[in-house]
Order: sequence, then structure tokens, then C-alpha cells
Amino acid sequence: MAFFSRPKDRSLGKPKKKEIPGGLWAKCPGCGDLLYNKTLKDNLEVCPKCDHHYTVGAYERIEQLADPGTFREFYKDLESRDPLKFKGPSDYPTKIRKDQAATGLKEAAVAGEILMGGKRTSLCVTDSRFIMGSMGSVVGEKVTRSIEYATNEKLPLVIVSGSGGGARMYEGMMSLMQMAKTSAALDRFNKKGGLFISVLTNPTMAGIMASFASLGDIILAEPRALIGFTGPRVIEQTIKQELPEGFQRSEFLLKHGLIDMIVHRTALKETLIKLIEYTSKG
Repeated sequence: MAFFSRPKDRSLGKPKKKEIPGGLWAKCPGCGDLLYNKTLKDNLEVCPKCDHHYTVGAYERIEQLADPGTFREFYKDLESRDPLKFKGPSDYPTKIRKDQAATGLKEAAVAGEILMGGKRTSLCVTDSRFIMGSMGSVVGEKVTRSIEYATNEKLPLVIVSGSGGGARMYEGMMSLMQMAKTSAALDRFNKKGGLFISVLTNPTMAGIMASFASLGDIILAEPRALIGFTGPRVIEQTIKQELPEGFQRSEFLLKHGLIDMIVHRTALKETLIKLIEYTSKG
């Protein structure tokens, strides 16, 4: 009666599970929902359900702001040295190489010229994925050169800041002096009548916030971005007081007059174009 006997391999009668390819979905850290990655990309890396603004890289940010095919990158080959021969859990050159491999960047800032709404614009973007977007000598130099390029070419200047690292400790005083250098370049730019729009993203902290990021003629910020000098936890531990709800977030800072506008990422390019048009002398 072999016709009625069960097969020895019992798996033959079970349907095979369909495997879902990896990398198609992302879990939103804001609301916890699963998001289809293509939908997220089409919405400029903003959750369509809770408006959480994901971190985006420098080149992705430039793609969002520039008219297609108009970005010309400057100073691309500048790289940091190791003036202090810094030693720690990882030495400085190793740290740089690791972040270069992870991000595809040479440094934490990308600078160049774009057309935005057909208008020539000097643009610099810092990237928080590269040593937390901290400002070493190369980042400071790229920011300064972007300012000087805008000054010489009589262009509007847009700097998009995303730095949770402030001045870069690996370079010591050479990093700290970039705060004064970028601020001095902006003073010269301002005296020439230039327009500087500073865009603050999550996070913009410490030395970058204490220098060029806070010196815009117009200061914009993305929703719920953390903006300040020292983080709220350190402040609470220092003053031994509980901070107000939403302290150092964009909405709190708008209410208290530190920034001028909160702009959703999907409206950022259009807003920048309008602001440049409204303030143009031509």
C-alpha cells in the first residue's frame, strides 16, 4: 500500500516562504511606522506620517536644492592633516579614512556654486555623518572660501549647517580659529552688501552655531532641529534646573527670536528662491 504512505520528506508538502528583499523599508524613529524607502526618498527623506526629518548627506541635500545638473563643486580635494598627532581609541587619520569610506566624502563640508531657480548661488553644506559635521581646518577653509567666492562674484550665499560636533578636538587651536576666520569673512561679505541665508538642520551645535551658523541675515531651520551651544543634558547638570519643554528645538528658538522661520524640507528650495528674489537689488 505504498500509494497511501506519507513521504519521508515532510517539507515537500509545505509552501515555501517568500523572502522579502532587504533595504526596502525603514522604521521611522519619530512615529515608529514602517516606511517604503522609495516613498521616503520621493518625500525628500521626511516621514509623510509624522514629518520626522531624517538626516541627509551633503550631496543629497545639494541635489534637493540645485536646479538639475547645475552644481559645480569647488575645493573637492582638500583633506585634513594631523597637526597634533592625536591619540585616542582611534587615531585621527584612521578616523578620517573610516568616515571617508562610510560617507564617500573627503571632509565634512561640500562647497560650490549652483543655480537655484535659475539664480547663481554660492552654496556650502556640512554633513553630520562625517565626524559629526565638526569644523576642522578644512571645513573652516571651505566655508570661508564659499563666503569669499560669493563676495567676489556678488552672489547670494546659502550655508546649510548640520553639526553636532562643533570645533574638532583632533585639531585643537587650528579648529577653534576657524570660528573667527569664518565670522571675519562674513563681516567682509556683509560690508559688501551680500545676502547670507543660514539654514540650520538637526543638529546644529557648539562652535558652528557659535560662529557662522548664527550670523545669517536670514536664519531658517528645519522642524524640531536641535540647535544650541551645549546640549540640554549638560545644561541641566550644570545649572541644576529642569529646562522648559522643547528647549533648544527650532520651535522654541523661533518663539524666542533666535531664528526667523521654520521651513519644512519639501518647501526649502522654494522658500530660498523667494527670499533671494525678494531681497535682490536687481
